[in-house]
Amino acid sequence: MQNRRSFITNVAGLAAASYLPGAFAQSAPAGESTFARIKRTKVLRIGGVRGQAPYYNKDLASGEWVGFMIDFAKNLAASLNVKLEVLETTWGNSVLDLQTRKIDVFFGLNPTPARRETVGFSEPLFNNAFTIVSKKGFAPKTWEELNKPEVKIGVDIGSSHDAMISRVCPKATIVRLEKADDATLALQTGRVDVQVLVWLLALNVLKKNPSLGTMIVPMPLEATSTNIGVPKEDDKAWLEYINKWIVQERAAGKVKSTVLENLQKLSGVRPEDVPPQIPL
Repeated sequence: MQNRRSFITNVAGLAAASYLPGAFAQSAPAGESTFARIKRTKVLRIGGVRGQAPYYNKDLASGEWVGFMIDFAKNLAASLNVKLEVLETTWGNSVLDLQTRKIDVFFGLNPTPARRETVGFSEPLFNNAFTIVSKKGFAPKTWEELNKPEVKIGVDIGSSHDAMISRVCPKATIVRLEKADDATLALQTGRVDVQVLVWLLALNVLKKNPSLGTMIVPMPLEATSTNIGVPKEDDKAWLEYINKWIVQERAAGKVKSTVLENLQKLSGVRPEDVPPQIPL
């Protein structure tokens, strides 16, 4: 026989559930794969990083997300015929959000060995070449010309910029700062001679502050891949779908056009501003 206390507890639990629409219907079955969850809920959840145009940006007034990573996500959601839901995150928290299944996908992750231990990665969406923003009057043509103790190079610590320049220019004086903006300020104030940035960010920085210096693509070309992060799981159906989608997008020329359109719309960078030696 049910006593008074257990009866009240059960009623309270049912009442609470009534305020959570779909609480029972939407609860994920044990061991459900990411792809199965997307098909069941008809929702694709991605991470978005505020203030990172042209990659991501959120309009404070309207709440609308824009940027080429958002456009890529919209195209992926459309191919699945599902709704897109953008959950705000940071570059640093995106891996944890994938691990905990808070999001289904994150656009713009570089597959470092450490990250591969915890999340899955797609094939490259596009390659992002490394460049330098150099102070006026200093125009090195090769990475080897930077590989000297007297050359001061600014980078954001722990980034792909940091990893690349540490490998390519170990003899240079590398000034590691907390954020890319700090490295830009160091260049502006003369604390460093150059700042290492992938070409997308370099063009964006110089469009905002043309007097900062000059963008140079040192040879030989050094690049990092821009990939899509997914939860790490035994079922590879979701990853396989994404890889097939990437092949189709690239074949149709949509990857290049999406990046260039957003660069012009959000940063004022024209297609002709992109150096011809940079692949995309």
